[in-house]
Amino acid sequence: VQLVESGGGLVQPGGSLRLSCAASGFTFDYYAIGWFRQAPGMEREGVSCISSSLGSTYYADSVKGRFTISRDNAKNTVYLQMNGLKPEDTAVYYCAADYATFGSSWCPLNLYEYDYWGHGTQVTVSS
Repeated sequence: VQLVESGGGLVQPGGSLRLSCAASGFTFDYYAIGWFRQAPGMEREGVSCISSSLGSTYYADSVKGRFTISRDNAKNTVYLQMNGLKPEDTAVYYCAADYATFGSSWCPLNLYEYDYWGHGTQVTVSS
């Protein structure tokens, strides 16, 4: 099982980045996928998730209207389009996979619900 994040980097406030999460080693479309982030000295927090069924999406209040999550089951990949980035978005971003919600149109933003994790990609928003 492998989840590999990419697309992080340094961007100015107001800029955009698109993160990718490439999965292998499991039946990708059976799993909800979540994006989480962890800033230095802070707890890891849920950012967004997309369900296994119907591709329903959920967002933390802090990113609603700025971030968009999507999935391409043919490519075993989930994307996080981040627009209007703010310095407070600076963190390591992780993707994770959750099997328990298989067949559901719901997905959790609670990190303890997730089974598999990637190693993260750094996003820095600074002028």
